[in-house]
Amino acid sequence: MNLPLRRRGVDIFFVVVFSAFTVTSIISDLLPTVGVDFTHPSANFFVNSNYWYAHDADPLFMHPPSWMRIVTGLSAFVYMPFYVVLVYALATARNWIQLPAVIYATMIVTLTGVVVFGVEFWGEQATRTQNPAKFLAFNLPYVLVPLLLLIRMRKPLPFTRRF
Repeated sequence: MNLPLRRRGVDIFFVVVFSAFTVTSIISDLLPTVGVDFTHPSANFFVNSNYWYAHDADPLFMHPPSWMRIVTGLSAFVYMPFYVVLVYALATARNWIQLPAVIYATMIVTLTGVVVFGVEFWGEQATRTQNPAKFLAFNLPYVLVPLLLLIRMRKPLPFTRRF
């Protein structure tokens, strides 16, 4: 028997965080995917938000090569709808979300944690972050939270237990 959401505090945390990830996928990842220029300040809130973040912390995001636009496109058009489904499944204790959650978490940890972080810290000089603290403050949650989700989904029937 599945536990009610109020007894699954970690799932409440996930519902809040993945709801926020839904919004940030739209605000940040959609813009470079569709080719919006945010290399200078703008009166547009979304463009200016991306500029403020990327101008000193994320040159790869600010000047995305084709492969990075594919990564941001995955976030905007694949992960964002998945977040909606994930939030629903977590809130309503749907055990069928286990396998999709494991697949998602594995993809995110690999793409963001290995590829993007690798390029930002050890790639060519032009793609390295000049502000590692700011870069990590904004991006580390997108690796750590899916990693926690992966741990959460490690056993069958994840909603029959608290964690």
